[in-house]
Amino acid sequence: MHRMSWPRRLWAGRTRRWIAAGTLGVAVLATYASISFLIAQGLTRADRDPQEDHPARHGVIAEDVEFRSRGGDVMLSGWYLGGDPAAIPGDDRAPPAVVFVHGLNSVRSAHGAVELAARLVDLGYAVLLFDLRGHGSSGDAPVSGGYFERWDVLGAYDYLVDERGHAPGDVGVIGFSMGAASAILAAAIEPGIAAIVADSPYASATELLAREAARETPLPGWLTPVFIPATELLADLVYGIDVGALEPQRVVARLAYPLLVIHSAADRRIPVGHGERVAKAARAGTVLWTTAGAGHVDSYTAFPDGYVERVAAYLAERRPAR
Repeated sequence: MHRMSWPRRLWAGRTRRWIAAGTLGVAVLATYASISFLIAQGLTRADRDPQEDHPARHGVIAEDVEFRSRGGDVMLSGWYLGGDPAAIPGDDRAPPAVVFVHGLNSVRSAHGAVELAARLVDLGYAVLLFDLRGHGSSGDAPVSGGYFERWDVLGAYDYLVDERGHAPGDVGVIGFSMGAASAILAAAIEPGIAAIVADSPYASATELLAREAARETPLPGWLTPVFIPATELLADLVYGIDVGALEPQRVVARLAYPLLVIHSAADRRIPVGHGERVAKAARAGTVLWTTAGAGHVDSYTAFPDGYVERVAAYLAERRPAR
């Protein structure tokens, strides 16, 4: 009986081990790529919830409006609440305008936004509340953590200036969570946006991705950062989302004016450290109001009077002189 020589047996054993190792490596890479793709895919999805409130409940007349995102890729729906110029004594100009920008998996009327808008209208501001792409009543389109949503904010700005006659430099934005990041990214492009109230902003989408992946998947928190490099690559290649550009803590330095940053110390969705970093990187004079006990983007509902007082004071400071 012919027996395999020792060198051939050694070679055959090594070959089997190489094949086994290669098969395992391919399986590991496939699993890594699949999980990374699922995380990237999750970045583009959002819940479409019904409205939670309406201006009529607060005695405010609202006009249903539609306008396109800047670039025209999606139709957006909202409410326009006209301000009363007489509410600002000694100023006969058209009322200043404020755009409200909600967060991910939310709608224009969530988190007390309509009540807040009604109180600003009483102070003489015109307010535009609208649903971001893929949310509420607006058109279908992949969401992006703020990368595409900045064009929605700019579409809202264009609508106020082109269709409602508000002056560039007399428009501010109040953004909540992802909406705050979207507002900062938009303002870095559009100098006509003259004020930003950032409620619960994230500082870095890369960091938030890892945190969200741990929250939304069975993966342990210590493991999720391993998948982020491939997630960012796939988000760019497949969906055209440059996650690395979603850095409000870096972008905010481009703005030529201070911000009002609001963040709850008890926020478990986006830790208060994110808001602190955004405020620290912003222009001198930026104010950080850290609230106690409120949840994510719940500072207004927890402290409505203090919230309105601070927001109104900031917006008044940012309004151009006559």
